[in-house]
Amino acid sequence: MNGAAPTDARYVSLATRKRDGTEVRTPVWIAERNGRHYVFSAADAGKVKRVRAQGGAHLAACTAQGRVLGPWVSARARIVADSATVDVAYRALYAKYGWQMRAIDWLSKLTGRYDRRAIIELELDQA
Repeated sequence: MNGAAPTDARYVSLATRKRDGTEVRTPVWIAERNGRHYVFSAADAGKVKRVRAQGGAHLAACTAQGRVLGPWVSARARIVADSATVDVAYRALYAKYGWQMRAIDWLSKLTGRYDRRAIIELELDQA
């Protein structure tokens, strides 16, 4: 990979593919720990279903609205099931997004959505 990783950005466009090959891009928060990158989402979200079905993704730095700012990088993606890795993911997200991540968690707990989340782990492909 040349230059800075897209995951150094505040927002990353996570591109996943539907069964018919159509690409769907979603701006997400992402954080790195031990060479792995983590994204959280509602467990029933389309991106989670597509990761389960396809196991791959592309990432690029973007704005909060999803306007791509840099080159795309391929990644292998999977849904994390074990609690130790989920804890690692949340620690990484808290370290990067601080009070904003904690506020999102608080609101999610208040509305009952916190326990219905999925963590996506991404391993970037080397160029």
